[in-house]
Amino acid sequence: MSRIETDTVFVRRDFLEPEAPPPSLGGFPGWARKHLFSSPLNIAISLAMLLLLAWMLPPLIRWLFVDAVWTGSNREACLPKDGERVGACWAFINAKLAQFTFGSYPADQRWRPSLVMVSFFIGLAWVAIPKMPRRREATWLMLTAFPIATFWLLYGGLGLPIVETSNWGGLLVTLVVAITGIVASLPLGILLALGRRSKLPFIKIVSVVFIEVWRGVPLITVLFMASVMLPLFLPTGVNFDKLLRALIGVALFTGAYMAETIRGGLQAIPKGQYEGAASLGLGYWQSMRLIILPQALKIVIPGIVNSFISLFKDTSLVMIIGLYDLLGSIQRNFSDANWSTPSIAPTGLIFAAAVFWVFCFSMSRYSMYMERKLNTGHKR
Repeated sequence: MSRIETDTVFVRRDFLEPEAPPPSLGGFPGWARKHLFSSPLNIAISLAMLLLLAWMLPPLIRWLFVDAVWTGSNREACLPKDGERVGACWAFINAKLAQFTFGSYPADQRWRPSLVMVSFFIGLAWVAIPKMPRRREATWLMLTAFPIATFWLLYGGLGLPIVETSNWGGLLVTLVVAITGIVASLPLGILLALGRRSKLPFIKIVSVVFIEVWRGVPLITVLFMASVMLPLFLPTGVNFDKLLRALIGVALFTGAYMAETIRGGLQAIPKGQYEGAASLGLGYWQSMRLIILPQALKIVIPGIVNSFISLFKDTSLVMIIGLYDLLGSIQRNFSDANWSTPSIAPTGLIFAAAVFWVFCFSMSRYSMYMERKLNTGHKR
């Protein structure tokens, strides 16, 4: 018999644990090496920016925090004494914070807008966080019951004292104008985008004319026309509230821009999706609701959020028609003789910029989260 020799072969049953990258390639050093110092040009630009930050940041931090005045009841607290340096006057912000938030809303009734703001942010978090229970019911609640309750709380009636909108101001007006414009402009933009792509000539012409007219004028003109010119065309004795006129103008203006953003998403949908919907026997509105619009809206999430951010910042323009939003309320208090110091204006403007940045940055980050969650196809 022949002798058969066999070799023993070892087969690994478990994978080796991945090892950490070398220190030069991992963590912050690796990120900096890849993005900041990957070429001579990048090295030169990075060093120049670091030198610029080293020159700008220390005095800015010193003015904002180290030499800042945090407490005080009048301008004396923010005036330099015996040659000492005086930075930002945060005592001014602290003293005027209620006006910056509510405007001239009666002090004994400010619990009403406070309740509205707290309820709004709780409801917004409930709708926005995916793991929250009953999100569908919360969404319908925010779109139906919440606006009615908000109007009753802010304006009054049915047992509450009436507070005219002329007394509203500050962050309250900013949020009312921005949220109303955002909520109203999205469905209006969808209808206009569908109308512009309609095969019915009358609907298409009306949509095109509406979009081009509203996109062809600046928002400041729209607000001026809504506030000054619109009452001239109304019957005698008929008038709209100034804030309501501004809300209508902002919603129509933003809706026109939203329509073009959404139309871009509709045009990006392959023709096969329309044909597939038709082959399933779906009607026009069924195919739009179930197949076309969900895909189109996912594609244009960045454009939609960009319009929302632009609208939120444009709310400051309502100041030209006598409505004082956050920025308007801050600028209005610059003329207060009790706080007339050189540091008041830059402090107030920096505070306004910080508040606007927090809201806009939050919208931007949430849109990026939604893009990743809905898998829009963008590389990260």
